[in-house]
Amino acid sequence: MAAIIDVQHVHKAFGGLKVINDCSIQVEQGSITGLIGPNGAGKSTLFNIIAGALPLDSGRVLLDGEEITNRPANELFHKGLLRTFQIAHEFSQMTALENLMMVPPAQAGETLFNAWFKPSLVGKEEAEVRRRALEVIDFIGLHHVRNELAGNLSGGQKKLLELGRTMMTDARVVLLDEIAAGVNRTLLGDLVTNIERLNREMGYTFLVIEHDMDMIARLCEPVIVLAQGSVMVEGSIEEIQNNPQVIEAYFGAAS
Repeated sequence: MAAIIDVQHVHKAFGGLKVINDCSIQVEQGSITGLIGPNGAGKSTLFNIIAGALPLDSGRVLLDGEEITNRPANELFHKGLLRTFQIAHEFSQMTALENLMMVPPAQAGETLFNAWFKPSLVGKEEAEVRRRALEVIDFIGLHHVRNELAGNLSGGQKKLLELGRTMMTDARVVLLDEIAAGVNRTLLGDLVTNIERLNREMGYTFLVIEHDMDMIARLCEPVIVLAQGSVMVEGSIEEIQNNPQVIEAYFGAAS
């Protein structure tokens, strides 16, 4: 398969500290690719560069062959590149359903002119967005809390809601940043199942930063290991777990 994300020789430094150092990775279309590494390896910085949240110093980032280097996140959103966050970013004073309905861009009701002079258009579009949001909230298993304020949801439910927001757009690639953090095992199982279904049934490509190795083992093929801002090794989870370089990077040299 062709690479839908192609990171080529990227460098990023903060002051004199090199955080990303000649890093190149490829994410194949339709894959669930894992990105792991010890703390300080540069995983989140690389994510932020790909997602348009941080400028790189040198190198290139391509999305399906199109250069997107240093493009802003809102532009990448419209190209189908989305990300979730380790700490969910919900609209806390809106319901779970309303959070989903907020996602589709350029809705007719966003302009005062349409609200005043084209109410039927606004109503028709809002009904369609609501229908889609109800489908999504059923898919992610949150129908029972659809009218609950998002700020009152549990950490795991907020992560599910954040995943659901990616379904309200024409997502192609989703960057998942430690989606298991703070999630109980039951809801984590729901999250993993939903990711698998989105990949299998809807063709989503995922790039996943995660410290939960059980989750990485279940979901990801291949797995990329980052260390000191560069790719150390790439392979299956079995190859990664038995690689002496990886063991040393995580646990230190054997005495």
